[in-house]
Amino acid sequence: MEAAFFDLDKTVIAKASMAAFTRPLHRGGLLSRPAIIRALYAQLVYLHLGAGEERLAKIRESVLALTRGWEQERVSQVVREALEDIVEPIIYDEALELLEAHRAAGRRTYLVSASPEEIVAPLGRYLGVDDVIASRPRVDAEGRYTGEMAFYAYGPYKAQEMARIAAEQGIDLSRSYAYSDSYTDLPMLEAVGHPVAVNPDRVLARLAKERGWEVRRFERPVTMRGRVSAPPSAAAAVAGLAAAAVTAGVLSWRLGGRRRVG
Repeated sequence: MEAAFFDLDKTVIAKASMAAFTRPLHRGGLLSRPAIIRALYAQLVYLHLGAGEERLAKIRESVLALTRGWEQERVSQVVREALEDIVEPIIYDEALELLEAHRAAGRRTYLVSASPEEIVAPLGRYLGVDDVIASRPRVDAEGRYTGEMAFYAYGPYKAQEMARIAAEQGIDLSRSYAYSDSYTDLPMLEAVGHPVAVNPDRVLARLAKERGWEVRRFERPVTMRGRVSAPPSAAAAVAGLAAAAVTAGVLSWRLGGRRRVG
């Protein structure tokens, strides 16, 4: 069995998750204007300077501190109401095409993200992937974010989870695919036989060139309505979406090259 593993931010969607949800979170009374400014600044850093480990660690800690004490259900409600307006227009058409191509080829498909499972799992169901690998934030007995992570799906931990799932599902990683924009996902890309750099940062672009990896440019964000049929329960499925925007420190993590999906 083969599989295809997709990173989320800047690979499947065109923006970092928190920046995408700053306005609805502000309207919902969860983010102050100074917090929005910090989030937008972090987005600019992420887009133009890359996802360096030290830089992302600082952003992540800042975001976790900001969201400590937020009610999970309240956050979910805010983002649930904004989902179609915010998420659908920033999904890359090229990513949807690849997901469809891999499914048609009989491969299992996965979202792999440092964002928490509250967003990745519902969004995975919405996109029709088979499973997800995501961070797991801690929530206290009252349903509030503690500002800590039970599992952080970052860097080598992504690759470890991929290996575990491959062993359980009988997936041959040497014949599988992985897609990411960031050099921090190097372990994830190295874990498969067909690594693909998507909109790569400078370091990953250099490494991909040195190693002869395929490089793709995703440039067409589109709405899913009218392109793919979302399940009837899609609105319910995204009930936990906001956690991705606020808990993980999500800012952490065309055709080209030689290999082609087949």
